[in-house]
Amino acid sequence: MKASRHRFESRFLAPGAACLAALVLAGCAGAPAGPSSPGPAPVVSTAGVPPSSSTGTPSVPVAPAPIQLGGPAPGGARPAGSSGSAPALGSSVAGQSRTFSTQLATYTSVGFDSVPGWVRDDFSETWPAFLGSCRVLTGRGNEWKQVCERARAVDGRSNAAIRNFFETEFSAYQIRDDDRRADGVVTGYFEPEIQGNRSYSPPYIYPVYGQPEDMLFLDARKLPPGGGVVAARVQGRQVVVQSGLSTRDMGAPGLYALDTATLTRDTLDRKVRLRAEGRRLLPYYTREEIETRGAPNARVLAFVSSATALYEMQIQGSGRIRLPNGEVVRVAYAEQNGQPFRPTIAQNRQGKPETSVRTRGGAVELDPDDAFDDDDMLDTSAIRVRGFTLARPETSGAVVVPGRKPAGAVTGSGIKDPSYVFFKEAPSDAGGPVGAFGVPLQPGRSIAVDPRSTPLGYPVFVSTRQPGTGTPLQRLTVAQDTGGAIRGAVRADYFFGNGQQAATQARRMKERGQLWVLLPRGLPVAAAASSTIRTRGGAVGADLPQCLVPEEGSCVDD
Repeated sequence: MKASRHRFESRFLAPGAACLAALVLAGCAGAPAGPSSPGPAPVVSTAGVPPSSSTGTPSVPVAPAPIQLGGPAPGGARPAGSSGSAPALGSSVAGQSRTFSTQLATYTSVGFDSVPGWVRDDFSETWPAFLGSCRVLTGRGNEWKQVCERARAVDGRSNAAIRNFFETEFSAYQIRDDDRRADGVVTGYFEPEIQGNRSYSPPYIYPVYGQPEDMLFLDARKLPPGGGVVAARVQGRQVVVQSGLSTRDMGAPGLYALDTATLTRDTLDRKVRLRAEGRRLLPYYTREEIETRGAPNARVLAFVSSATALYEMQIQGSGRIRLPNGEVVRVAYAEQNGQPFRPTIAQNRQGKPETSVRTRGGAVELDPDDAFDDDDMLDTSAIRVRGFTLARPETSGAVVVPGRKPAGAVTGSGIKDPSYVFFKEAPSDAGGPVGAFGVPLQPGRSIAVDPRSTPLGYPVFVSTRQPGTGTPLQRLTVAQDTGGAIRGAVRADYFFGNGQQAATQARRMKERGQLWVLLPRGLPVAAAASSTIRTRGGAVGADLPQCLVPEEGSCVDD
């Protein structure tokens, strides 16, 4: 979905999730302190963290985490990755390093018995999601290949066997953000179902677009710093900035002018979406432009009767369209227009603006202490997403449909958010919707994450609370999706599935939570190509990587 979906910025946040939407170093830590060492851990880098969170776990207080030392895996098993491959320069090694950092997060090794709820979880419920990830991860290096090969020998019906597998093959690292806080925000999403038709026939008048054929892509990492006009060439669908050329050269054949001051660079996958107009390259069309001008270079997958329901499906990053004959068309995130997510924040019944959502650049900030207004749950017309009321839109007007002459005034949907998601048809028999990692999502066991700090495909233990009831929600999940609103180290979007119950839970879900990522023992992580500033052996500052595990297409490190 969100992957790289959109999920908020497309998802929007870009699944799409996915996605999305889509989207890593401390130097190798010194010798870890022994498990009986009293007091705070010795400083191994300037990214070291306090031994315990100041806020604690959302459901069960967590004592200072015991250190899980490196060395052989429990039970004498050979650690994954022990085949002799040399770690990357400046890397930390899972199971050997006590703590390491990226620009966004700090990771501290803990014993599994200190993870709240670990001993009570039913790991057999997570096993199908993990095996789904293994289909992709086996191609990501020797460590994962060995882990997934040994997973095939595990009895998937035995909770004890699966738990022993994870404790043997992995080391658990608690994730803290760049302010060393363990608490973050856990929200929820679901797969919506809306009414639609294959052809234009009122009330089915709002097109569901596939990816436009005229969309061009530029690697944001290759843009020069600052603003200004640069020369660029188009090679297929890719835009390449031409260094050493000035505006005086713009008349040369094949050159386009690109004003970098107009671009949104902070996308999950580091791609800028563009279109050509004459000899200029411009940001791809906004939502309003698409609705009032149409998207003639995009295939229409279906038409739906509600613009607001379509908007919610774009936020979720996937969905089902039920046709009049009962057939269901499943759609998944394909692309987004690259515009920033700027939702129209709803007002409550007293006319007071909601303050649950704040935007900072391309990111969406959520405050877990902002609860629903009681009236929100009574208003069935409102769009409620991830624990806050996003909008109470007015009645939608007509939009332009490619190839059709408008019968009257084209006023658009009234949704002012410039971000827009494009879909693709997905197999209807794939189980759950397909997330950014390319595998079907498992209700209750798949989450969307920021792939810079939590790599896609990896097991992640989540400790939070059930929406509405406050009862503990502590279980092992698998990071299989992304979303534009899923930004930050301690940040997860919990997939509830489809149906009305899933929708209700997802719309209410916004709770404090903590995360522990499970890393294969021996896996080099947080690797830097070079480090010029060091404190007691650890790289600091700008030398830290952005991604814990850089992977092209999910987390793209600079």
